[in-house]
Amino acid sequence: MTVKLLDHVNIHTADLAGTVDFYVDVIGLEQGERPTTIGRPGAWLYCGGRPLIHLIENEQSRPADTGPIDHVAFETEGYDRIASKLTDRGVAFQAKELPDFRIRQIFVHDPNGVKLELNFREG
Repeated sequence: MTVKLLDHVNIHTADLAGTVDFYVDVIGLEQGERPTTIGRPGAWLYCGGRPLIHLIENEQSRPADTGPIDHVAFETEGYDRIASKLTDRGVAFQAKELPDFRIRQIFVHDPNGVKLELNFREG
């Protein structure tokens, strides 16, 4: 069996509103339908009709029983637009280039400290 795509990432957050805002406004995901049977506050954020990020609100942003996540990578468009939004918000990020692969990257941390790798295969 071969993995076909990233199904979703589940992130625990103490700042649900700030995390939803970050992923919707900066990253470009859309907030969408979430099962009512979960029983805990949260949100599902969609990309192309699929729930890519599952958020669960917790008092602690990192439960003791989950291991660390090094980063989550997304194929992304609009390098200049996203870099500008991050700069305007005062969010620190690191830009890198992989010229052999024609990829520009932005590494940034979301409001919970999750490192994101944004890959831009433009031009």
